[in-house]
Amino acid sequence: MKKLSVIVPVLNEMANLPGLCHHLMLLSRQGAEVIVVDGGSEDDSAALIECMGFQLVRAPRGRALQMNAGAAAASGDALLFLHADTRLPPSALQRMESHLGATMAWGRFDVVIEGKPAMLKVVAWLMNQRSRLTSIATGDQALFMTRAAFDAVEGFPQQPLMEDIEICRRLRRLVPPICLTDRVLTSGRRWEQRGLWRTIFLMWRLRWGYWRGVPASQLAEAYR
Repeated sequence: MKKLSVIVPVLNEMANLPGLCHHLMLLSRQGAEVIVVDGGSEDDSAALIECMGFQLVRAPRGRALQMNAGAAAASGDALLFLHADTRLPPSALQRMESHLGATMAWGRFDVVIEGKPAMLKVVAWLMNQRSRLTSIATGDQALFMTRAAFDAVEGFPQQPLMEDIEICRRLRRLVPPICLTDRVLTSGRRWEQRGLWRTIFLMWRLRWGYWRGVPASQLAEAYR
């Protein structure tokens, strides 16, 4: 298999770090290089990450900036970008190994959203179907790609929102995505904290605005 680097952007994730670190340990034991990129946490996230022995990279705040910084520090010829509240299935590395043979290749997983509202199952199903139809995925679906593909599109665009949408747009011009049906588990905290329907409508409004050409900086203000 191509050497895999797992890149995880974090910001003030102390409450989530025990579970994340355990998951990253499992990936490291399977041979993956793990790089955690801190965007200026105001809690003890960075210190705990270093204490656990993971490679820590410090970068300006912003998911795109952090992921690009992690990629620059990575030695792998395949890259997987993992959100701090997303967990890969046990078979993830093996499944990627069987699909990343080509120089230019990229893909994502199906997703399950963890949370109390039953509607989150519908949201996840819609996300999976949408990404399969459009070849556009979200960061929650654990984007992965060869180093060559990442370099060909010059990494994540340096914008404050929709960086995952934009890199998928660029990657799909190179080659169609690998759509793995293995499911990653991601937290539904964003939907639960903001309100399920409010978050659904907000995200669709933001995507509609981005499709119409509204600047990502303007959309980021609405998201906040």
